Amino acid sequence: MTARLCDENNTSLLLDAAIQAACDSIAPNWPLDRMIAVNPYWSWVGKPFNEVAHHLARLAGSPMAMPLEYYRKHWEKGTISRQDLTQALASHFPLGNWDLQAAISALTAEDAAPLPPPLLCDTLDCQRNLHKEPAWCDTITHQVAQFCAAYFDQDQADWHPCSDIGLYQSWRDTLRHDHSVALLMKAPHIPALAAEMASTPKAQIRQALTQLNIAPGQWQDYLQAVIYRVSGWAAWCAYQKWQAALSHKEDDTLIDLLAIRLSWECLVDDKARHSGSVWQRWQQQWQQHFQQYNPELTHAWLIWQRAHEISYQRQLSKRLSQPVTPANGSYKVQAVFCIDVRSEVIRRHLEAQSDDIKTLGFAGFFGLPVSYTPIGTEIKRPQLPGLLAPVFSVSDSAGCCELDTSLAGKRQNALQRESGWSLFNTMPASTFTLVEALGLGYVGKLIKRALPVAGKPDSAPGLSGAGIKLLRPTLVADVEQQVTLAESVLKGMGLIGDLAPLVLLVGHGSENANNPQRAGLDCGACCGQTGEVNARALAQLLNQPAVRQGLHQRGIQVPDNTKFVAALHNTTSDTLTLFDTEVFDDDFQQQLRALQATLDAASCAARAERAPQLGLLQTVNRQNALKKGMERRTHDWAQTRPEWGLANNAAFIIAPRARTRGIKLDGRTFLHEYQSDADPDASLLAQIMTAPMVVTNWINMQYYASTVDNRRYGAGNKTLHNVVGGRLGVFEGNGGDLRIGLALQSVHDGRNWRHEPIRLTVVIDAPEQAITSVINAHPIVQRLVENQWLYLARFDKGKLAFFERGTWKLWSDA
Repeated sequence: MTARLCDENNTSLLLDAAIQAACDSIAPNWPLDRMIAVNPYWSWVGKPFNEVAHHLARLAGSPMAMPLEYYRKHWEKGTISRQDLTQALASHFPLGNWDLQAAISALTAEDAAPLPPPLLCDTLDCQRNLHKEPAWCDTITHQVAQFCAAYFDQDQADWHPCSDIGLYQSWRDTLRHDHSVALLMKAPHIPALAAEMASTPKAQIRQALTQLNIAPGQWQDYLQAVIYRVSGWAAWCAYQKWQAALSHKEDDTLIDLLAIRLSWECLVDDKARHSGSVWQRWQQQWQQHFQQYNPELTHAWLIWQRAHEISYQRQLSKRLSQPVTPANGSYKVQAVFCIDVRSEVIRRHLEAQSDDIKTLGFAGFFGLPVSYTPIGTEIKRPQLPGLLAPVFSVSDSAGCCELDTSLAGKRQNALQRESGWSLFNTMPASTFTLVEALGLGYVGKLIKRALPVAGKPDSAPGLSGAGIKLLRPTLVADVEQQVTLAESVLKGMGLIGDLAPLVLLVGHGSENANNPQRAGLDCGACCGQTGEVNARALAQLLNQPAVRQGLHQRGIQVPDNTKFVAALHNTTSDTLTLFDTEVFDDDFQQQLRALQATLDAASCAARAERAPQLGLLQTVNRQNALKKGMERRTHDWAQTRPEWGLANNAAFIIAPRARTRGIKLDGRTFLHEYQSDADPDASLLAQIMTAPMVVTNWINMQYYASTVDNRRYGAGNKTLHNVVGGRLGVFEGNGGDLRIGLALQSVHDGRNWRHEPIRLTVVIDAPEQAITSVINAHPIVQRLVENQWLYLARFDKGKLAFFERGTWKLWSDA
């Protein structure tokens, strides 16, 4: 009895571990209206990058590098040099059969993409005539995806499965009465078999593993292979789990999804186990898959991948080894931009307009842990990185309670009138449905939307232009909390002392039409929102006399003549817009008008630099035509590439602006202001390395994964996208798995890759001891660095020293 009980306990522990491993292999994916960049390998950062590459190639059929042909072209062009390849071999592959000649020879070897291990449904499909019969694999994915779309939809569907009993139980109950798959696949037994499934997901997983005769030693690999087949919806369930954790709750929806997909393997199982049975052939194919896996091919990918990264690091090292531009003693304007790579170009051109202007880099939510509730609505929209939870709220106010109430009422009435038609208009097939309902009168609107000169979409529905001008985003917090926030933000920006008379807080956002993933082009971290709300709320906060008095009591002096002004950088057209300027006196208004002319000149220069990337080279010397061309892209309903977003991001520099001022970094670097002299205990450095550095890793890895494996981690063809559940995500076409990551058009221009998938290089201007102390004190930083999910370098005597295997190595030619 005791032995049997021990065996049962051990089995339960093994099962729990296998389920946990499968669920932990999935990273979360945010909904469209809060779309942020996510590292889809986030759950694997505790293991070395190269080890994970082998694992995913074997268990998911997912490559973590480009095909060898890609590297061959870079080799032939000289982008990757012999020195780069030699260094890659020396630093990462010192043992084994790999040498320079072997690596070069690999470029002409057969380069087949990895395949996922077969499931029982794959073997069953091998004996079907797929030219005349639907495949079980596709049918299963479609059924699971359609059910999940209806289950999670809160905005679009008219019918919802019962959600109060959980995803798995609701699916099982639905399948017992749903004959659609049974009729399509000529499998009338499915509803009856569904009735025999266990009532709880964990019990069903165990029951399924028993039925399919999976040995306990294979449970982890098998369950991971199963969950990868619906990795898109798995990422959505992981998001539910992530959000629950932020609220200190639990969510097991991911386990439910695993049970659902595994159950389908049982539903197609005929339970025959004799020689020649489908199950027997599947077992042989499963074993053959792992026996035939060729690790040498993955080695070749990783060697050339590393050589490609070294080629960029060598170029970066040379640029950053240029003499440092002496810092100006004082500035008339300090402009704080988001660390976003798109800010690098406009910052460089703005500083080129005058030596009296200094730009700084800081996280685009400006350190405000807030959610935003637009006036007259109950929406609570997070305005901060997805890694964090809001602490305070921001709402609109005209500074008068009666006026706020009046504007809120007007908006509520307007939204009520518009809600029926606007919802109808945003459904995936709605344009055609509306034509049928409204007749030919609606065709004109469709044509207008398709024209490249369509009007700008309404950014504040339900409010008139006059009403919008009256309102300003206002932080809801008491004075003490406001002072604490102001102190934290100013210290983080490095704006303690020597403040300029005018400090710009420049958020950023994109502007484009007919793009379900457009939120991902706004701030790539801040839950898919622009920086406007945060910049305006912070400027208002820092201009308040009570806050300045509180800062003075804490030893922080903000000069009386210093004014904080909010602005927005439109990254699609490179325009810079000032906000809330009417609150200042006439003399300062005149200064702002002069500043606007300077901003416009910087915008012109930035547009000229970006023009060739957007196919607008012919207008580069005609500024008006170039500006109109870029604005046309923002409103063109048919434009699939309104801008390149954060494509080609490659490095994150944490240093004083003097280190990079005047250096052309090609819009590939995140730039964060940091003064090590003002941070003796490295506490600020720890904040940067545990928050912004993690965010930049997420952005870098999203672009990386969407390039090396767009089939699994990218969203496919943007022109085929259909929105799921109003905001949950997109299907490519009318079904299949939920697509995550970036559309192919975000990383490829139709002929060439616009994003080079290389891991992030983080360059820090700080003493070795300070950087090492942060690495040792924070496990997540340690995992990212030591497992090479990013690379670390520091400035050392005018050159770059790179962190390799626990030591700092100065490149001789850097």
